[in-house]
Amino acid sequence: MSHGPEKLFLSDFFGKGITMNTDSCIFCKIIQKKIPSQVVYEDDVSFAFQDLHPQAPVHILIVPKKHIQDIHAVTLQDRELIGHLFFVAKTIASQKNLDAQGYRMVINNGEGAGQSVFHVHLHLLSGRHFGWPPG
Repeated sequence: MSHGPEKLFLSDFFGKGITMNTDSCIFCKIIQKKIPSQVVYEDDVSFAFQDLHPQAPVHILIVPKKHIQDIHAVTLQDRELIGHLFFVAKTIASQKNLDAQGYRMVINNGEGAGQSVFHVHLHLLSGRHFGWPPG
């Protein structure tokens, strides 16, 4: 059967059984639309929305629908899913013409690195100058 790479990627690698820790995870509740958000993008395995406390004029959070606590909880089976988050970031950046001005993608891992919600998420930031080193 012939179909595009995105369809092959999503259906062949992820299937339908996405699990979420809905009892305690605010991002799982946002994904399930139990908590309102400004949705930017959604597909079968990922969800992107505006950050409630933006650190730049553009601050979008990209999360897997599968609940993964942090980077150290990522398994070998999650590698395509994590890569997909980067593809989603690129897609959103292209749609918003962020590539012309530049953008930053950040994943904080652990409390000491600034992770405040323990559900893996990618920050897509743009619209201002970012210094180096960060934070």
